[in-house]
Amino acid sequence: MERNFSFLCKGTTGTNMPNLMNVMMELRKCCNHPFLIKGAEEAIHNEERAAAEADPNSTYNEEQAMFNALLNASGKLVLIHKLLPKLKAGGHKVLIFSQMIRVLDILEDYMVHQGFSFERIDGRIHGLLRQEAIDRFCSDPDKFVFLLCTKAGGLGINLTAADVVIIYDSDWNPQNDLQAQARCHRIGQQKMVKVYRLITRNTYEREMFDRASLKLGLDRAVLQSMGSKEARQVGYLAVAVSF
Repeated sequence: MERNFSFLCKGTTGTNMPNLMNVMMELRKCCNHPFLIKGAEEAIHNEERAAAEADPNSTYNEEQAMFNALLNASGKLVLIHKLLPKLKAGGHKVLIFSQMIRVLDILEDYMVHQGFSFERIDGRIHGLLRQEAIDRFCSDPDKFVFLLCTKAGGLGINLTAADVVIIYDSDWNPQNDLQAQARCHRIGQQKMVKVYRLITRNTYEREMFDRASLKLGLDRAVLQSMGSKEARQVGYLAVAVSF
């Protein structure tokens, strides 16, 4: 890791190579959806168009082809595509959390195409608009999905109308994901809450999740080994540091 970091920081003649944190972010984007990578969306659309033109029996439809490219490019989105109709048929309401606003944009395009009624909160939505979105989701039985940025929608709101949580991509800090899940686990929740965490197998994302899980386990072990007074003091300190 240190050797890679030193190499990446040296740069090259002309333009500097991205540092290691940028490489990590690009790997996370690959796991979430290839369209997040610069130039990938256009390349995938061109491949779809070329394949259709090469097939004499193809009835090419630009809009449908664009949706197929959006859907099939990401294993996570394919899974959501299979999961959501079953959840809707079962009368569930769903919260989908992501770290990236651009992922929420992709999910929003998907919801619009599929005709799923949804609300959305990210860091750009504040105050009254934020509360109005929450009220609509909680009171309207037709509202099916709530798209939330993990940090913007993971604190201070009550969404017990939902009973399914989908963590589209995990946070480096496992406490942030736990806080997001807690939006359903509030006073007044009468249903069993199901949590789905999407992780791409054999990737950087899996390695990141394993390390975050280890960190969470260590945190719990330390707190359990202390007396209740000491544990509360550590908890207060953690809150003070996080803010």
